[in-house]
Amino acid sequence: MMKDNVAAAKAALAHLDIEEREAAIKTASRDFFWYSPVLKTRLDHVLADFVVRPRNEAEVIEILKVCYAHDVPVTTRGAGTGNYGQAMPLAGGCVMHLRHMDKVREIAPGRVICEPGILLKDLDAQTKEASGQELRMFSSTWATATIGGFIAGGSGGVGSVHWGSLRDLGNIIRLRVVTMEEEPRVLEFRGEELARVSHAYGTNGIITELELPLAPAYDWTGLFVAFDDFGDAMGFADDLANEDGILLKIASVYEAPTAHAYFQRVKPHVDEGTHLVGLMVAPQSMDGFLTFLGRRPKAKLIYRSDDNDWPRDPGPIFEYGWNHTTLRALKVDPSITYLQVRYAFPEHRELVEKMRTEFSPEVLQHLEAIRMNGKIAFAGLSMVKFTTEERLDEIIRLHEEAGALIFNPHRYTLEEGGRQHTDDTQLSFKREADPKGLLNPGKMISWDDPDWSYDRMYAYPHLQAAE
Repeated sequence: MMKDNVAAAKAALAHLDIEEREAAIKTASRDFFWYSPVLKTRLDHVLADFVVRPRNEAEVIEILKVCYAHDVPVTTRGAGTGNYGQAMPLAGGCVMHLRHMDKVREIAPGRVICEPGILLKDLDAQTKEASGQELRMFSSTWATATIGGFIAGGSGGVGSVHWGSLRDLGNIIRLRVVTMEEEPRVLEFRGEELARVSHAYGTNGIITELELPLAPAYDWTGLFVAFDDFGDAMGFADDLANEDGILLKIASVYEAPTAHAYFQRVKPHVDEGTHLVGLMVAPQSMDGFLTFLGRRPKAKLIYRSDDNDWPRDPGPIFEYGWNHTTLRALKVDPSITYLQVRYAFPEHRELVEKMRTEFSPEVLQHLEAIRMNGKIAFAGLSMVKFTTEERLDEIIRLHEEAGALIFNPHRYTLEEGGRQHTDDTQLSFKREADPKGLLNPGKMISWDDPDWSYDRMYAYPHLQAAE
């Protein structure tokens, strides 16, 4: 039964685009949290009381003002492709779905200004058509994810091999943000201030406009390169990403038997022992790449998108990388889950090999070459054969003890999914911008329990009870 204050807020917003269908409300209350069996157990019942879809910033302000007056929590979402439970309304209340806010406001040399609800693929298409430019980086869910969700919940992706992480200086130019107060304010952040709300899950402000840098658009060549030895595959991707004159969009490494077991359109061209590297190379860099390839006799080029003789086209290479790797595995084996690991330069190769020796095949290595502070290293999206929460926690602990940094995708809070400490910049802005703590509650431990010890999984005390 809907609480009186929630019903009053919904009634006050009835003139807006409010979703009434129960099935659609349930869909809008969920993201890809089910990637994690730990989160699925805890969050599967979570449901918003109502869903509202603002058409513009003025309606965002109205929604926040009304919900503030009635003490109703507000959780903002885009397409819901995140997988930490970022967009799950843990305390119920209102889900604010930004699907209508999908306009591109301006495209200029090196930059684009847009609303948060536009899909990555649509934004890319418009910038390419208008100016021959494209996004520097995007998630592997490019076809379905929104730019606002990527900035609020993502950390990097396709393009990070060249441009680094989203929070690296220069990868976001400006964010326009609305606060949740008695009289919401509209603020614009640049430079140091961007850290207040980027990758904050909408816990301390609602992004209503973004200004992002663009890069020249290319007809990228997709490639698969096969290896018999994992170390050779990893070394190939690492060394190639360090070739300054060869422009890459992605360089992924898949430990055997990933390609054979989970990549259905690749399977006929590999065997169970094949370790695979997936690449996207700019066309003007192909001569350089082929020269590099010729110096690696253990590398076998099995696919190139500009000269494809496969009966079934495998599709975009980036849809095999980043979290699409886990998604493809889950379709074949529902017991698969994953970890997010950071293997930092200069010990990244040695640390990967150590983890592989320790855990394979229970944990299969999936690496993405990424630029960190100007150095190529690896983001690991390791695939884990899930058995129990206790074993998963042990695997995480052993990674951390070995020096591999874990960003835990089996936790729904900002801190536990990151470096397990308070982000003072984001916390202080939440105090200013969300004084009642109504924005996406339950996702920022430092707001709820500043003395939390991180010795166990945080359980938000106001989490909806399962019926």
